[in-house]
Amino acid sequence: MEKTYDLIIIGAGPAGITAAIYAARKKMDCLVVTLDIGGQAAWSGDIENYTGYQFVSGIELAAKFEEHVKKYNVEVRENEAVKEICKENGNICVKTEKNSYLSRAVIIASGKKSKTLGATGEEEFKNKGLTYCATCDGPLFEGKKVAVVGGGNSALDAALQLVRIAKEVYVINILDKLGGDAVMREKLEEAKNVTIINGAEVTKILGQKMVGNIVYRKDSKEKELPVQGVFVEIGLIPNSDFATSVNKNEQGEILVDVQTRTNIPGIFAAGDVTSVFEKQIIIAAGEGAKAALKVFRYLAETGEKR
Repeated sequence: MEKTYDLIIIGAGPAGITAAIYAARKKMDCLVVTLDIGGQAAWSGDIENYTGYQFVSGIELAAKFEEHVKKYNVEVRENEAVKEICKENGNICVKTEKNSYLSRAVIIASGKKSKTLGATGEEEFKNKGLTYCATCDGPLFEGKKVAVVGGGNSALDAALQLVRIAKEVYVINILDKLGGDAVMREKLEEAKNVTIINGAEVTKILGQKMVGNIVYRKDSKEKELPVQGVFVEIGLIPNSDFATSVNKNEQGEILVDVQTRTNIPGIFAAGDVTSVFEKQIIIAAGEGAKAALKVFRYLAETGEKR
């Protein structure tokens, strides 16, 4: 841990990648520390609302992000999860399970992760028929019966991807009616191999070595449904546990002002990990750009920029 960077960016989704591109253009010595490149964007199926693309898949858009950032001299450390950030002799130390890095400023752009069901058997059957990413794992369930648990946009997106792959798709929604965008609801309701079960809660995942059935409760009665796949899409929680020094809201989102500043000087945050209104790829990208530009000014104003 000898070198001190101008900026360390935690995460490489839309916010982190955009921040890295802007930092590179400002000639900041920048390091990106991330588990993967693309973040939640890579999990998305069909994206029809990202400016400049009438249609693009999440995987394609994530590949474009990676291609763009590689045109600049940005150091990227993949497969590293950040465990802690702290102030150290006027700089900021970013600790992962593998290394420690020093920087004059940090942008937290670590995004969100999937919520778990808390159902019996969920942990046992994880990656054994139960998954949290339809884009990643959907093709493994070709011709099979699957259940999507959830009723918001992420669940609708997953179900629409699976309609083309699975034999039957059951959407199990704990609320009385589906949420999400009207266009997505309409597409799903028109699909012939989809059954929507509203007002139902999944309580158990059953099977032998792989998922074989789920049990859900509806109208105070439990029913068993034979499926070979379960896609959990009940929402997301921010990847902010490591950021213990910054202020957060009740949902664990990092509180930022309009300039992406946290309560700790030198620590900024952008994208879905923050309290910014609405979670969209284009909003996260814009916030990442703002954060990098603010860091550049911060370093200049504090005399920290080399």
